[in-house]
Amino acid sequence: MRLRTTLRTSRTTALLAGLLAALTAAFAIPPALGTPAAHAVAGHRSASSGDCDAGQLCLWTKADYGGARRTYELSGTDIESCVPLPKGSRAAALANRTGRPVTTYQSAECAETAEFDTYPGGGSWVPRSPYRVRAFKVWER
Repeated sequence: MRLRTTLRTSRTTALLAGLLAALTAAFAIPPALGTPAAHAVAGHRSASSGDCDAGQLCLWTKADYGGARRTYELSGTDIESCVPLPKGSRAAALANRTGRPVTTYQSAECAETAEFDTYPGGGSWVPRSPYRVRAFKVWER
């Protein structure tokens, strides 16, 4: 009798754990909501994205922090100036750890007629930009 009760309790616990996980996933609010760019995930990063240090803006050529990584720091970047990526290059993922807001642009000239988004400083992780980033601006706080 004791074995039957233990098995029933184990199955009930497993069932409840699965149900709780499903409900949590179904009703969870994505962590990106409320950020200026809905596809930015504050504080989230994958194991491969750990290469972006505090104070840097990191851009990857492929989604999910893949491909070549290009880094920029405030000491080498003019504040509120358009910084185009090298000709022919573009980014598909980014991390803003500069401590300042950064706007990324689909246009290499930072034209606001194309797509653009602003990401808060200090920890915006964007595994998949909704467009190919070709330029950016770092803003005063």
